[in-house]
Amino acid sequence: MSNFDIKYMEKALELAREAFEDDEVPVGAVIVRNDEIVATGRNRREKEKNALLHAETDAINNACKALGGWRLWNCEIYVTLEPCPMCAGAIINAHIPTVYFGAYDFKNGSCGTITNLFEMPYNFKPNYKGGIMQEECAELLKSFFKRLR
Repeated sequence: MSNFDIKYMEKALELAREAFEDDEVPVGAVIVRNDEIVATGRNRREKEKNALLHAETDAINNACKALGGWRLWNCEIYVTLEPCPMCAGAIINAHIPTVYFGAYDFKNGSCGTITNLFEMPYNFKPNYKGGIMQEECAELLKSFFKRLR
């Protein structure tokens, strides 16, 4: 694990903690280009009443606005939880070449756990690496769901 992996995953965890404090499922995402953060996102589904506002789609939307285009081919995304099918699809459509995620999602994970959309015969196939700061990411999610019960 590189220092960059840890640095950007720590920022994603900071965003996930913000989501936690806002009573959202604690997931955070950071989009990086040339070792610089260009956009961030976190879950906002409950407050915004919008099923599309996952951390990844929030970050992708913010990156497109910041960079002035929908192709994020020179970026990386760091997210605290393995992307779901919608977010994996958004990553593919945004042409983000590399995905780093923390915790594995045993209910909706679409980067190898339930299915792997990145290995399907789409026109773009991101590289990915899971398990970065996995314990910290998983523990925050466990704490959130324990609090709900």
